[in-house]
Amino acid sequence: MKTRLPVLRLLLCLGSVASLRGAEPPADSRAEIAALRSEIARHDELYHRQSSAEITDADYDRLRRRLAELEQRYPAAARAAAPLAPIGDDRTGRFPTRRHGAAMLSLDKAHTAADLQAFHARVVRALGRDEPEYVVEPKLDGLAVSLTYEHGVLVRAVTRGNGVEGDDITANVAAIANVPRTLRPAGNVAWPARIEVRGEIHVPLADFARVNAEREAAGEPRFASPRALAAGTVRQFDAQESVRRGLRVACFGLGVCEPAASAPASQGELQALFSAWGVPGIPVSWRARGLEALTGAVENLRRAREQFGYPTDGAVVKLDAFADQRAVGASEAAPRWAVAFKFAPERVETRVRAITLQVGRTGVLTPVAELEPVAVGGSTVARATLHNHDEIVRKDIRVGDVVYLEKAGDVIPAIVGVNRARRPSDASPWRPPAACPECYAPVTREPDTVALRCSGAACPGQLRRRIEHYASKRAVDIEGLGPAMIETLVGHGWVRDVPDLYRLRRADLLSLGRDNQYSVEQLLAAIERSKQAELWRVLHGLGIPQVGVATAKELARRWGSLSAVAERGKDAAAALAEPRFQNLIAELVSVGVTAQSAPATSGALAGKTVVVTGTLPNLTRAEATAKIEAAGGRVGSSVSRTTHYVVVGAEPGTKLERARALGVPLLDEAGLLRLLEGK
Repeated sequence: MKTRLPVLRLLLCLGSVASLRGAEPPADSRAEIAALRSEIARHDELYHRQSSAEITDADYDRLRRRLAELEQRYPAAARAAAPLAPIGDDRTGRFPTRRHGAAMLSLDKAHTAADLQAFHARVVRALGRDEPEYVVEPKLDGLAVSLTYEHGVLVRAVTRGNGVEGDDITANVAAIANVPRTLRPAGNVAWPARIEVRGEIHVPLADFARVNAEREAAGEPRFASPRALAAGTVRQFDAQESVRRGLRVACFGLGVCEPAASAPASQGELQALFSAWGVPGIPVSWRARGLEALTGAVENLRRAREQFGYPTDGAVVKLDAFADQRAVGASEAAPRWAVAFKFAPERVETRVRAITLQVGRTGVLTPVAELEPVAVGGSTVARATLHNHDEIVRKDIRVGDVVYLEKAGDVIPAIVGVNRARRPSDASPWRPPAACPECYAPVTREPDTVALRCSGAACPGQLRRRIEHYASKRAVDIEGLGPAMIETLVGHGWVRDVPDLYRLRRADLLSLGRDNQYSVEQLLAAIERSKQAELWRVLHGLGIPQVGVATAKELARRWGSLSAVAERGKDAAAALAEPRFQNLIAELVSVGVTAQSAPATSGALAGKTVVVTGTLPNLTRAEATAKIEAAGGRVGSSVSRTTHYVVVGAEPGTKLERARALGVPLLDEAGLLRLLEGK
């Protein structure tokens, strides 16, 4: 039966499912089960394949629980409705698929102390003893992956997929900094002939903040959560994006291990083996025997997670001994010997003062809720992105509404619902403007997209974002050209596109106010220096579609100079060949921009491979990479016998151990800077 029940769907999506739990089911139980299964399947598609969740994990789990209640109460109706896959399927259809040696299952969820107690009681009944020993580990919020090593060599990396087979993303995972391509010897113990290592691809919180800041400066939409960033990045066809965005893997379990006799006996032994092999394991864990100790360990993890540098949304509880795990067994979808205890995010109420629109450099209009400032998750929040018009309609958010605010993944402030009991009587649905708020050009919406877009070619909002992106540290790095100065230059009409930066007149800048001669001279000098920026920085700074940092570097190596791009780029089979970008490049050449590829044969690090590991005290990873490449060096993603130097910061991980084992020279940040200076 295909009846959709829109009222039920709206209640479920807006987090009002709790009100249904005690209500009598509708007469047509089959229709409700079908509607729930359809809705869950839609959210599975968004979460697993598109990395774009519409509802919180808690609301999704309520959908699953409601469905389970109905299916248990009405088994005949459940059998008649279209079945739902036991776990979400993350296969995208864009990668080859590979079968897992052993099924890669999901985890059942626990949300309350009673849920945890019920899990413990089931384990006790299955094992026949009162105090089984558990391990409690952080539940990282990322994308599950299985790494297969054969005789110590990484041969493939596969997503969970449908549990039986997943996407083969080996090239992207092999580029991740802390994933070893070859296992280290562990004393006299031979590697298994084949072993599947299960882990989670995630993004450290510092890298998540960095990437979002770069995207915001470039006028691009921010990633809603670290998981969305990790899942989206590892599915790109440019493996270097995994490096640039700081992806990491943390490994927590085993699939197939052949021969079976080579497998460890417990979770604790497995993590020790990971450490010996150089495999990144779970960074911290607690051991607990019995229910009271287990409850205390989960609480200790909850308190400690504020100090973690990675996204954590709960605790994974599992039996320590693998023999106990086998004795308890598994269902079709999840092991019965483990459970994920989900931490409830902090939720507060605040009022929507206004809904404004941000204009991106490509013309995309992003709605933003301007809020009464409120403290949540350790910081004060006054704004929250609403992503797109459809999101506002789906949640029915109106100006004047009191809304529920959470920090999604404890990172990004997100409006998760509306307190309709406190809605003002005069609040009306928000309607997007017909014209851009910056230039008043018509607003358009392309078919099959959710994005609203300004159609104005000369929109000052788009222009400001384009200039900010071009002048940013990830592009030509014009110091002193910040948002306030860019707004002034655009407002006076002195800058109508990127080449106009190189036509600015000293007299005009001096007319902006008294006592600004020094800052004017500094700005003009920075603009002049940017004429000699590396070619890839100029190409990346122009915001050419599909030309990120890695592609810009490849184009720079291919063409060599901006003048060559101007002469031959029109034949390129990409957006680079579009007249707009060809005209921009020709104009940049005409105003004296002489960008070239950095010669590989000159510089203090010419021909050298340098690996950076850990957090440096002053330089970001991007800044250190830029300095190394400017000196003719290459930044490697893993340590090998061909690595010339390893630069070590705080919390360096397994690369430091690998470097010591191979005798690779080690440098701290100060040593790197001395080397760059030729000292």
